[in-house]
Amino acid sequence: MIADKFKTLVEKTLALGKKLGADEMEAAISDRHEFSVEILNGEIDKLVDAGGRSLSFEIIIDKKTASASTSDLSWDTIESMVRSAIERASLASSDPFAGLPDTFANPEKIPDLDIYDNSIAGISAETKIDAATQVESICLANPDIGNSHGSSYFTIHGDSLLANSKGFIAQYPVSLVGNGIYLQAGEGTGLVDEGWYDRARHLEDLWSPERIAQKAMKRATRLVGGKKIKTQRVPVIFEPSMTATLLGYLARCISGDAIYQKRSFLAGMLGDAIAVKNFTIQDNPHIKRGPGSRPWDGEGSPTRPIPIVKNGYLMNYLLDTYAARKLDLTTTGHASGVSNFYLEPGERTPEEIIGSMKKGLLLTGMLGQGFNPITGDISRGAFGLWIEDGQIIHPVSEVTISGNLGEMLNNIQYIANDSEMRQSISGPTIQIAEMTISGT
Repeated sequence: MIADKFKTLVEKTLALGKKLGADEMEAAISDRHEFSVEILNGEIDKLVDAGGRSLSFEIIIDKKTASASTSDLSWDTIESMVRSAIERASLASSDPFAGLPDTFANPEKIPDLDIYDNSIAGISAETKIDAATQVESICLANPDIGNSHGSSYFTIHGDSLLANSKGFIAQYPVSLVGNGIYLQAGEGTGLVDEGWYDRARHLEDLWSPERIAQKAMKRATRLVGGKKIKTQRVPVIFEPSMTATLLGYLARCISGDAIYQKRSFLAGMLGDAIAVKNFTIQDNPHIKRGPGSRPWDGEGSPTRPIPIVKNGYLMNYLLDTYAARKLDLTTTGHASGVSNFYLEPGERTPEEIIGSMKKGLLLTGMLGQGFNPITGDISRGAFGLWIEDGQIIHPVSEVTISGNLGEMLNNIQYIANDSEMRQSISGPTIQIAEMTISGT
């Protein structure tokens, strides 16, 4: 927990802002420790072991705002920065939508999220280094793996406190641990780069080095010998990691700033059907040990499970206080982005979906950037596995996959049952009825 002296510092900062003329003010202090190690060919390539504290604040005067942050927590520095922010705010343009939220979470009624594991702080540096080294060692012992791009292990643990001039003050601790590797398989011009990383709130939930290594090796070796295919329109199966990418695009399109700026093809479509009927997305910040779980958002607004898309209908945008006011709506507690944003699973297994495909692509990875939220158009380099008559025939490489997100959401044929919430955006295997695969 953040020491009382830092709580006092935040309160003192708020009091100074009010004394100097701030109508409203928010201040936050973070106290966290990060460790990361990268292993390359059995040797430590990079190691970071650092703790740090920082203070940030925002001042609002006559609907004009200014903000600042510092890692120097001496009072002379903070006082100088507050005075400077007061001056800068007076020179800014007035914005009628600026200001603190109207309601805040109740710190005395925090849900039991279980997102802090005290044991993570006690893991020795040697243990972390050994875990990363072990993953790489297992992979390099496989003759089908030609090279390692490096394995890594990281831990984060700490606390953050948020307070404002309306009387809200609260804090909660978080922890995170991760391990993974990126590999190279194949030879000559047919080299393949793939890997796997896992992360968890609690150490006991993290995959073992052996399991991570096996997953990484499988993902790399299955793509060796990739072939080009002719340009055609075929069904495409998205693996869970690729489904997550698609859902990430959707999250961008329903973020409050994209909506009020009209930089999304989904602007003005709240309450409309945007996907097939069995398509339902939740954003639930209260899942125990969830990767994105939190009791309140970055403004102190209360969080709650909300439907994003229900049976194909767009139910909510992702709104912070400012976006909500611009749109004449209510904040959804998304000043920190999504929490646990996930597509509800279906009933079929991935094997059943693959087995029912006559001809098409199992998409396992994409390259480059190629998404336009204004139109929904997607065009990215891609690779995966070719399917014919329900069987995986050969790997596919050097192709481009293209489509439109709006059309894709309305052309989902199957949703599998293989969801795993290892990241804040997650979903199961899905099949899109048809997309353009550009090859030879």
